[in-house]
Amino acid sequence: MSALYRYFVAAAFAVLYSFNALSQEKLKADGEIPVLAWIGVPENETTIERFRELKASGININFSGYSGIEAVEKALDIAQQAGIKLLPSCPELKSDPEKTVKRLMKHPALFGYHLRDEPNATDFPELATWMKKIQAVDTQHPCYINLFPNYAGMEQLFGKDFQLQPGKDVYGEHVDVFLKEVPVPFISFDHYPVVENDGIKTLRPEWYKNLEIITAASRKSGLPFWAFALSVAHGPYPIPTAGEIRLQMYSNLAYGAQALQYFTYWTPGINSGWDFHHAPIGLDGKRTDVYDRIQLVNSEIQNLAGVFLNARLVSVAHTGRQIPPGTRRIDRLPDPVKVLETSDGGAIVSVLEKANRRFLVIVNRDFQNTMKLTVVTAERVKKVLKDGTLVQADTYTNTMEVDPGDVVIYTWEKNR
Repeated sequence: MSALYRYFVAAAFAVLYSFNALSQEKLKADGEIPVLAWIGVPENETTIERFRELKASGININFSGYSGIEAVEKALDIAQQAGIKLLPSCPELKSDPEKTVKRLMKHPALFGYHLRDEPNATDFPELATWMKKIQAVDTQHPCYINLFPNYAGMEQLFGKDFQLQPGKDVYGEHVDVFLKEVPVPFISFDHYPVVENDGIKTLRPEWYKNLEIITAASRKSGLPFWAFALSVAHGPYPIPTAGEIRLQMYSNLAYGAQALQYFTYWTPGINSGWDFHHAPIGLDGKRTDVYDRIQLVNSEIQNLAGVFLNARLVSVAHTGRQIPPGTRRIDRLPDPVKVLETSDGGAIVSVLEKANRRFLVIVNRDFQNTMKLTVVTAERVKKVLKDGTLVQADTYTNTMEVDPGDVVIYTWEKNR
């Protein structure tokens, strides 16, 4: 073999190695995105097998109510073995919060303390007092309170005698009062946007306005926010498809959510009055097809933690023939993006920022149909694949189809 031949062989391998190294560039994540199971593994199913099954679904925090502190301690021990954190509630947490917190706070599987779901504004002073008692003992583990959605009525939000000032949004006022009175470490709210009537599925029109209000409160207060996807059928809510779950979770993330929640993981009891069915785990304790769907979406989300976790929202807007009430239409593209066009159904278009990198996040707002998307960018822009790999944006055609509720992400360095 001649020296010249060896040179060309070595050069070819070097080029191939460089191409492979470039094609395998991946975003580094700061950790896992918190994913909470609401009504997770119940007390009577507290086994290592059940918690490992929860972990395998892509959920890393379990919320369950327990009959007493001993049951909480048993669950903490087993959750630790499975790599799950617990956000428990139990009667002693309310009756003797200081003593209970001292007993639980050093356990490595403890995530925090679940206090209340959907409180009325008249409950805020009592919740603030309760939370301050806990925080006086434990400053490391957060207290959890979850707010109503914006389709709740005035009486649900404030009670019978509240008088709203003219020009104020009742839900925005509810959130503002809550944040002024209760020292929460983050904002959590639920809103289940996909409903079905006479076999026709639609999105609640006020959902995106709810995200807008929560996002504005998050930015004003400096507190991160947590948001939900529905994972159990009941009442007007259908069995969730992968497209519906994607739409909810990717919309939450595009608006800047820093933790995600599923209502519910375990199907609630038959005496609830809501005809709950088809949660990831059914009433018989067996997995449903929804288990596989949340597992798929959770895997995608964690692969994209390098985009979303600890990101700061720069802007969020919408495209389409009609945009949702309470949102704004996109009127300016980021500098490296030359063209962004969608089909009439429209998309969320947000810009997120982490360190020296910006991300363009585009979510198909249609959970049932594909969206035509055309994006033309500068050469320095890369596309973020679903496994977190970065490739040159022009590796792909400018026009593509985006699956129902799915996301397309581009990125670039700010200083280039």
